[in-house]
Amino acid sequence: MKDFLRKLEFPAFIKDSRLTASVIIILALSLLGSIVAMIMNPLFGLAMVLIFILTVACVGYGAYILAGNANNFAVSLSYRIKRSEQEAMIKMPLGILLYDKDHQIQWANPYLQLYLKNEDLIGHTIASVDPELDKLINESLKAKTAENHVVNWDGHQFEMVIQDNLGVVYLLDITRYAKIEKRYKNELLAIGQIFIDNYDELSETMHDQELTATSAYVQNTLSDYAKNFNAYLKRIDEDHFLLLLHMQDLAKMEKDKFSVLDKMRLETSRNNTPLTLSIGIAFGSSLITELADQAQSNLDLALGRGGDQVVLSQPGKAARFFGGKSNPMEKRTRVRARMVSQAISELFKEADRVFVVGHASPDMDSIGSGIGVVKIARLHHVKANFVLDVNKTNYDVSRLVAKMEKVKGDNDIFIAPGDALEAVTDKSMLVMVDHSKYSITYSKELYNRLRNRIIVIDHHRRGEEFPENPMLTYVEPYASSACELVTEMVEYQQPSSGKRVLTDLDATAMLAGITVDSKEFSLRTGTRTFDAASYLRSIGASTMGVSKLLKEDIDSFLQRTRLVSSLKMIKPKMAVLCGPDDKEIDPIITAQAADTALDLENVEASFAITRRNKDTIGISARSMGDINVQLIMEKLGGGGHLSNAATQIKGISVKEALAKLMDAVDTYEQENE
Repeated sequence: MKDFLRKLEFPAFIKDSRLTASVIIILALSLLGSIVAMIMNPLFGLAMVLIFILTVACVGYGAYILAGNANNFAVSLSYRIKRSEQEAMIKMPLGILLYDKDHQIQWANPYLQLYLKNEDLIGHTIASVDPELDKLINESLKAKTAENHVVNWDGHQFEMVIQDNLGVVYLLDITRYAKIEKRYKNELLAIGQIFIDNYDELSETMHDQELTATSAYVQNTLSDYAKNFNAYLKRIDEDHFLLLLHMQDLAKMEKDKFSVLDKMRLETSRNNTPLTLSIGIAFGSSLITELADQAQSNLDLALGRGGDQVVLSQPGKAARFFGGKSNPMEKRTRVRARMVSQAISELFKEADRVFVVGHASPDMDSIGSGIGVVKIARLHHVKANFVLDVNKTNYDVSRLVAKMEKVKGDNDIFIAPGDALEAVTDKSMLVMVDHSKYSITYSKELYNRLRNRIIVIDHHRRGEEFPENPMLTYVEPYASSACELVTEMVEYQQPSSGKRVLTDLDATAMLAGITVDSKEFSLRTGTRTFDAASYLRSIGASTMGVSKLLKEDIDSFLQRTRLVSSLKMIKPKMAVLCGPDDKEIDPIITAQAADTALDLENVEASFAITRRNKDTIGISARSMGDINVQLIMEKLGGGGHLSNAATQIKGISVKEALAKLMDAVDTYEQENE
């Protein structure tokens, strides 16, 4: 009886209320039918009662059989599951290792023993059995990366999971899948565009035979270089090539640091036909159209930074730069200057108002070039102003502002940032002069308001932080100054008879800008620099006026002298000047001190570090040209020109800034050994 009752203990999946209710209803209906039959006919009712009893017996017996079979199935299933778990622990391709608090092995499944190659494991420490595995486990525990990370062990790649509280290590061999993933990444497509700098201008001075030889040399050099790295090269134009290659070959090119740049520059210079390359390469996307657009963008960035370099990036990521060791070659023709001058005139005619803005702490180059742009706009009867708070300027700019306010017609040339924001409309236009970085613009609010209606005129090397979709861009790193570029634009303006674009004071201010940025015509000075200065002189610029504008006040001179007196050599031919950490020094004085240091013997590059305000340290970097200070400043978040660059760092001291500068210099030297 007990055995019967035990077997009648149904499993949970049989104990369903709906099933029980159905059985009860059937039995109730059978009983009801028997009672009705007994009332109608006793004999027939007795037969029905017997059938009901038989039905109850059959249902009970069926339930007994079903319960027994269900219990047997559950027991069998439970046994099979436990057996499968045991078999899996022992035979499945997953290494399992149990250890105690002292990292002694308590158990390892047979699959892991194949890798450990040691049958006697129990009781030994992991370090004694396999030091490499013990090191991986300890590093993971220390780095708190115990959950699902990939490690290399014994020539294989494993996905490792550690449950230190249970003393268990799981190792899944993913070598096969890692190889597939690696092959996929290695065979991803990269697209490059190669442009020959100055090819058009040099070809104009060559005779046919020399031009053919130069073209053949360029083709052969690039073809050989591409062949060495299994890349496909196609010449699109005389000075333009398309490059296709896999990521594994691009990595080799990167390791080679794109030596074709140096080879092309040095060998063509020996033949008095100096050619350099600008290369933009994009990778990291499965969309060819996206790669093509990024490659073109990278090429534009390389050209904007002066050429002779490679810009390498994937969409949406920061770019990497290679080369850029030489000064940008001066363009001997002014075709682009004329085209830009005409284009900017047409754009101004479509605007209701033009606002010109320089960089933060504007210097004479920023002010002078801005005045020139304002006068070009006014020549076309467009209301234009230079955005400047005249009460917060440096001593040289203050002198210029005071002189201009005394001149009839020029006293309204400057407008305060707040007034400019009130006057701006949807048809207004913003011209950024002497800078192209949003972070250092004089009025960020005005930039945000007119970010879709921007013109950029700059002589610094273009960085990644550049306005999106500017209406017109005129970035020429070969130029000495923004004033030089604007002067050439002024030359191509055609005023009505008897009307001048620039007054004598305007021309003097622009000549002062060229003088300051070229360090009195000693740095970054080409033939076009002297042409621009000559033109300004011919229309009324005064060299005496320039000297008076640039005269230094006594306090500034003393500050600069004290800063120069702190000079120390940090590397052969590299000097650093550090100001006091508790005193703010004007950025113009800092830059002048760095310039002064270059006048000293055996100083090829100088770095002046001073406090700009309570939160910011500024570094001004100058070079004679052999050391690329722009690349050094870019490592610290700044930028500029090969021989003239700067950066600002927040939240650190002068001493900490010096340490960061030393690291950047060391990295620069390692990359350019």
